[in-house]
Amino acid sequence: MPRFAPSRPLSDPQLVDASADASPRRRHSRREATPEVLANPLTQLVFPSWARADEKSPGAADPQKFAAEAFFAAGAGLALLDRVFRENPPFAGALRQRLALRAAGASAKILRLREDEGDLRDTEHLGLAGADPGRAGRLHRLWRALSLRPARLDGEVFARVLLLLDAPPTLDAKSLGASVGEAIAKDRPPLLAAALAAARVAEALPPEMRAEAEVLALWAADCALAKSLGWERPVALLATRILAPSLRRGASGKRPRPGDRQWPEILAAAAALAACDAHALAIELARRSERLLAAAPKLRAKGAARVIELLLADDAVSPARAAKTTALSDRAARRLFDRLLELGAVRELSGRPSFRLYGL
Repeated sequence: MPRFAPSRPLSDPQLVDASADASPRRRHSRREATPEVLANPLTQLVFPSWARADEKSPGAADPQKFAAEAFFAAGAGLALLDRVFRENPPFAGALRQRLALRAAGASAKILRLREDEGDLRDTEHLGLAGADPGRAGRLHRLWRALSLRPARLDGEVFARVLLLLDAPPTLDAKSLGASVGEAIAKDRPPLLAAALAAARVAEALPPEMRAEAEVLALWAADCALAKSLGWERPVALLATRILAPSLRRGASGKRPRPGDRQWPEILAAAAALAACDAHALAIELARRSERLLAAAPKLRAKGAARVIELLLADDAVSPARAAKTTALSDRAARRLFDRLLELGAVRELSGRPSFRLYGL
């Protein structure tokens, strides 16, 4: 089965695992190669109705029933999603980065930033190399980095991610790492370990960083969940559905926060909803990646195979990035994407006539 390396969103070698950038194909051969076309069994997967969480149930009327259903649906959904990631399909990078974009969009809402997912995608893929992407852009990079690193939470990792959230340097990242590490190290069920890790992160940040603490808590919870499940790398899940209306509580409809009463149950419910969405996205990308790989033999442009690798490894690719990566001219890169569109192998994601972005 072919393996494709995800792109590196951050230049920080300590935050991003360097091995994620090393494609076996590129390590062992400089020769241009066309990715192998394989019938992907993931396109045949289904998410059974009995495993779906009930989004219409507020859960306040019967907390015990809500908890039981939430943990059951989360366990079933994560088990189904587990198969997808253990298969490590060619489009795994695109799947992880698209989920990261969703998580970043939800995080921007928590921080009351005006940028939506389209803005975040533009900033990441059209911004100048080395330029500060701004507060929302750094938030997006926080989530993109999540899926490119091992599921490790220690003081060194927290010191680096706190910088992306503009946290004061006086925060004791080492103690935070030790506290969260202890929550994961104990023999706790995965969802309870994730809930405890999130609560400890939220407690550690100062009150004036309450919104940032929520985001970092969800980030750490995803990491703790991946480590408990034995996944190679974390996946952005919990933040993608933590704002679901069915998870709001009280007469005022407050969104759940780490440390709230019923936090473990609410986190389980969010995991159940997120796993179902991620599973559906994985099947959609499996079908789209099949069309992309099937189109590869019809492409004559030099460097087309590398562009296909980029598309499989990331949420979006600009013609400028494709040109820079493959030594194509800008015009040749645009013509290559026009050809891919013609073959139905990619989608144009921006909806604009210029500065376009392409992806599965």
